[in-house]
Amino acid sequence: MSRFGRGGKVDSLSGFREKNTEPAVPFGLLKAARKSGQLNLSGRRLKEVPQTVYRLNLDPPEDAQQDVSFGASDHWWEQNDLTKLLLSSNQLTSLSDDIRLLPALNTLDLHDNQLSCLTSAVGELQELQQLRLSHNQLLSLPVEVCALTNLRSLTLQQNLLEELPEELGQLENLTELDLSTNRLRVLPSGLGRLGALQKVNLCHNQLTCLPDSLAQLTNVKLLDCSNNQLTDIPASLSEMVSLEQLYLRHNKLRLLPQLPVPCLKELYVGNNQIEQLEAEQLASLSAISLLELRDNKIRVLPEQIAGLSTLTRLDLANNDITTLPASLSLLPNLKALLLEGNPLRGIRRDLLTKGTNELLKYLRGRIQEKPEKEDEGPTAMTLPSQARVNVHDLRTLKLLVFSEKQASSIPDDLFDAAADQSVATVNFSKNQLTSIPPRLVELHASLSDINLGFNRLTCCSPDVCKLLQLTHIDLRNNQLTDLPSDMKNLTKLHSVILNYNRFKSFPDVLYHVPSVETLLLGNNQVCGVDPGCRSRSWRSLLENVLLCPCSRCLSLEGNPFRTPRAAIVAKGTDAVMEYLRGRIPT
Repeated sequence: MSRFGRGGKVDSLSGFREKNTEPAVPFGLLKAARKSGQLNLSGRRLKEVPQTVYRLNLDPPEDAQQDVSFGASDHWWEQNDLTKLLLSSNQLTSLSDDIRLLPALNTLDLHDNQLSCLTSAVGELQELQQLRLSHNQLLSLPVEVCALTNLRSLTLQQNLLEELPEELGQLENLTELDLSTNRLRVLPSGLGRLGALQKVNLCHNQLTCLPDSLAQLTNVKLLDCSNNQLTDIPASLSEMVSLEQLYLRHNKLRLLPQLPVPCLKELYVGNNQIEQLEAEQLASLSAISLLELRDNKIRVLPEQIAGLSTLTRLDLANNDITTLPASLSLLPNLKALLLEGNPLRGIRRDLLTKGTNELLKYLRGRIQEKPEKEDEGPTAMTLPSQARVNVHDLRTLKLLVFSEKQASSIPDDLFDAAADQSVATVNFSKNQLTSIPPRLVELHASLSDINLGFNRLTCCSPDVCKLLQLTHIDLRNNQLTDLPSDMKNLTKLHSVILNYNRFKSFPDVLYHVPSVETLLLGNNQVCGVDPGCRSRSWRSLLENVLLCPCSRCLSLEGNPFRTPRAAIVAKGTDAVMEYLRGRIPT
């Protein structure tokens, strides 16, 4: 019979079809898992977990059944129990009860699947330390999971959870809990019993309040409650003594939380409905480093914000702020001030584009002593010299002001009031001082900013060189001709203002202070700068100023220069620096 005449149905494509004889899990992968105790089946499009995986610790391997010879290191009965099973990014819709056959598991990763429920048998895996269930379709968490007392990390983000079992509080060793992007409206009070927790993520839910039991989580360092419907934060959260980062973005808060948490360094409350900042709320942030208040409805910044001495970043973008308190410039550690999107008045737009440092310098120049009032009450005290000390500024802002008094000396009572107050800023400008007050040395431990401008100083006392915390000194509009040589010891000095004095040359000591970023020497009697000079001091200037990337401002206008030409000086710092660099002697 012809092969074309054979009876029965013929499959004309049989020769082209791929034969799927490969097991769901390759034999070699199972063999390696028996040795390592780890099995990674992520991203294999599995719709169910093969039985060979569940029975990995029970059944001898296939090659042992076929009498295949084993080497000394391959005895199947000596292999390790499976401790890590990775099943992420598959198409699993369920997990078999046979998962209990892997009791040694300490890591079970099921994230990015299609699980709508989780078998209660997972609760029998008593060695489990990490359970990853994120990016599934779970509607509930079986109460049996709460029996996993060795569990350290439980991630459930991107599911459909609407509630959690009260027994969740039994996970006494849990350090990380991620419940973000679910449908939770309330949290179980048992959450407060998770005393080992360090990181809690509750963002993108439907929470309208937080339970007071959260206050019992005294080891939590990070708490994220962003993108919920919170209208208030319980004061009891201040008992979370280890809290360092608190995220409350995109809620319905109308007030800044008053949380005197000793370790709180970062507070994010952007995109809320905050209209007013209270002094008490700011005062509670004693350790704050980053404060985000963007996208609210804040109109006024209270002066008390200058009391946040540890603040390095302040984000006020997109509010309704029209004016800035000059006391902002007294924040000693502020590096970033974000103000875009506010209807600010009285501040030039170009100044806002120059960055935080220039803006703070501008605000610092606006600081003036508050006018005396007869009814100031307990906020100020009268001294026998008729001077007045604003106690609030002294204690909260660390600011000591005695300005525009036309005084020839500073009253001792002023320094007595400043004792033990850790004064950071002194303003004795616009007086008739002929010498630097000797008692300034008493403030050496904390003083970082001095303004002695608009006086009659003929010399700068060597006592200034003992103020080792000094970063800014303003000596403009005096009669100075030189600076003490020991100023080279001021290694933190960043800004020196010497405009309108009687200097005939660059103060020699400034060649040896590499930390200086801004030097204003305009309108003196400096006749020239000679880059060809090969003296040791000039070489130091070249190394410490001209070649230093930190140098940002060198102001020389108003001096009778021959070199460089006036046209170069008029172009500003960059042009002068470039000119001088080009003439460095070789």
